[in-house]
Amino acid sequence: MLLAIKNTFRRRRSFASRSFFTDFTGVLNNPGDFHKQELTFDLEKLQEATSEVLKIHGNSFDDSLGIKHFAAIPLTRIPGDPDSIKGHKARGLFWTKPDSTGVEVSRDIEIKEELYTEVVPEYKHTYFSKVITELQKQYKLGRVRLLLKEPRSCLSFHRDPEPRLHIPIITNPGAQMIIEDKAFHMPADGGVWVTNNEKYHNFVNGGEEGRVHLVAGVLNYTEFE
Repeated sequence: MLLAIKNTFRRRRSFASRSFFTDFTGVLNNPGDFHKQELTFDLEKLQEATSEVLKIHGNSFDDSLGIKHFAAIPLTRIPGDPDSIKGHKARGLFWTKPDSTGVEVSRDIEIKEELYTEVVPEYKHTYFSKVITELQKQYKLGRVRLLLKEPRSCLSFHRDPEPRLHIPIITNPGAQMIIEDKAFHMPADGGVWVTNNEKYHNFVNGGEEGRVHLVAGVLNYTEFE
């Protein structure tokens, strides 16, 4: 299993230990920006679906934008519009403070998230189609993507237009999301999380294997303070 993923990045083992989650939350000062949801999915089927998608996608994540350490595979699109997942539409609008001035600037292009309702036809036979259908029953979703975080890499410190839903598929203890000044590890155990991406945050993968999450915009989530 996961041979396609092994061809894409080094993967020694999938971290799915509930005990690490318990220990870490015991010392977390403010877990309020990481909301565990009641939904769960089959981790083995998620990993198998990731292998299937990678095989269809040429055994690689799309890094054609030339942005260091950013790689994505869109799983949904605007119905009937294959161009809606190409180029910068695979990334989308965010804000960051890139230098010593501390001045906030916007990056990339605005996306009409609510229009991304169709599973990409090539992936409709995979387990992701069922997962997305279930999620759409409970949330108003924007784009749904597979996001790769390469080993020993991090994102820019930035904020997004909306909260994000995460389903960790392959991860390791060094893969942690940081929201403002709080770090948190989401384990790969089939669980679903919603994170407060409207605050400044980044993601660090300090492990030696790639991290893969299913990530979706959530357009109707109002549970964050």
